[in-house]
Amino acid sequence: MSTNSLADWLQSSHGQYLMEREQDFIDKSVADIFGYNAVQIGLTQYDLLRASRIPLKVRAGSGPEAQVRMEVGELPFETGSIDLVVMPHVLEFDLHPHQILREVERIMMPEGHVIITGFNPRSLWGIRRMLSAKTEYPWCGHFIALPRIKDWLALLGLEVAGGRFACYAPPLTNPAWLRRLRFMEPAGDRWWAVCGGVYFLEAIKRVPGLRLIKPQWNDSLVEKLLPVRPKPKLNREVPQRSSVTCDD
Repeated sequence: MSTNSLADWLQSSHGQYLMEREQDFIDKSVADIFGYNAVQIGLTQYDLLRASRIPLKVRAGSGPEAQVRMEVGELPFETGSIDLVVMPHVLEFDLHPHQILREVERIMMPEGHVIITGFNPRSLWGIRRMLSAKTEYPWCGHFIALPRIKDWLALLGLEVAGGRFACYAPPLTNPAWLRRLRFMEPAGDRWWAVCGGVYFLEAIKRVPGLRLIKPQWNDSLVEKLLPVRPKPKLNREVPQRSSVTCDD
């Protein structure tokens, strides 16, 4: 099967194996995120926001299924307008992944959420990429290590709130072998959790607020420190009012 795009590769047996786990994680993650606007960037042939209860949901990208056609380096959304951003395998297939994260941070509202999926270079999938010719998807992508993604998020003020790994079975093309190796999923979560073929990361945009702290003044001390003001003199002599009489 030709894999001239990531969409083509996702139709293969190990591509479907991956998407099955990614869809499950994202469904559970977005179900409890609330707001008004949600955007899925990339893989627009899949509805990764199907479990979200946010009313306005759009899929944005360059594919024919995209509801908003765009380039990921310049997102056509207003600053601070998006409550949820889902980015499946966007960063590893672009020359400027940090610029994409800056754009995502720009459009997110304070306390907004972003969910990122990526291929883990420290896994059997990463070893497969090292040994392959890197001419087909997904092996032609630049797999970014999870610690580096976390550093980029921290620099942008995005706080990691959760995540996990998945796809512990080797990236085999034979569906029968993939079915036989399904036992590696629960075993991987327990014994070698950081070696999954893909990682999922959820981060929240934190915006520090300013609050004026007023000192608690001691009124008696303030009166002692302030200069004494002279009391105004009161004129106690009240002038007698002259009465006017009219003689008949």
